[in-house]
Amino acid sequence: MIKPAIVEQTIKFVQDTLKDAEGGHDWWHIHRVWTNAKQIARTEECDLFVVELAALLHDIADSKFHNGDEEIGPATAGNFLTGIDVDGDVVEHVQQIIRHMSFKAGFNKVTFHSKELAIVQDADRLDAIGAIGIARAFTYGGFKNREIYNPAIQPNLSMSKEEYKNTTAPTINHFYEKLLLLKDKMNTDTGKQLALQRHDFMESFLKQFYLEVQ
Repeated sequence: MIKPAIVEQTIKFVQDTLKDAEGGHDWWHIHRVWTNAKQIARTEECDLFVVELAALLHDIADSKFHNGDEEIGPATAGNFLTGIDVDGDVVEHVQQIIRHMSFKAGFNKVTFHSKELAIVQDADRLDAIGAIGIARAFTYGGFKNREIYNPAIQPNLSMSKEEYKNTTAPTINHFYEKLLLLKDKMNTDTGKQLALQRHDFMESFLKQFYLEVQ
C-alpha cells in the first residue's frame, strides 16, 4: 500500500541531497525515472510503494560520484528509510534494487530478482536512451572532460566491469558500449515498447552525427 507521507518525505530528501548534482543525475533525472516507473507499474503486478521508493532513491549516492563505492547508495537509502520508520522488509527490498539495477551490475552474476527491480531498471534505462539519453550522455562526458568523438579510439565491446567503470573513452563510444544495447535488455513489455522509439531516435542521431563529422 502506498504511504503518501513517506513518499513526500523521500522526495524532499532526494531534492535536498541532489540539489548540486551533475545535470544527468540530478533531481530531474530522478523525477523522470519515477514517472517512467509509475507508468510501467500500471501494467504489472507489483508493490508500487517499493517501486516508488526505489525509483526515487536509486541514484541517491551513485558510485561513479563516490570513488566507485557501490555500497554507498544502498547504505544511504537504507539509513534514510530506517530513520523514517519504513518497514525493514521494504528497506531491504529497496536496497537490493539499488544494488542490482545498474548497467555495470550486469557484469556480475545476477543474484537478485523481483518484479519491482525489473520495473525500476526499465524506467532508469528509458532515461538513458532517446533524446534525453543523448543529452545526458554528453552532459556527463563534458562533466568528465571527455572528447566527443575520436575516430582513432574505437568502442570496446568486450570490456570488463573495471574497464567499464574506469573508461575515459569519447562519449560517442558510449552509444555502442551501452546505450544501443539497452533496447534488448528491457524486462517488461511496456518497457520494451517505450524503448523502441527512443532507440530509433538514437540511430537517427548517429547517422546525422557521422554525416556532419565526415
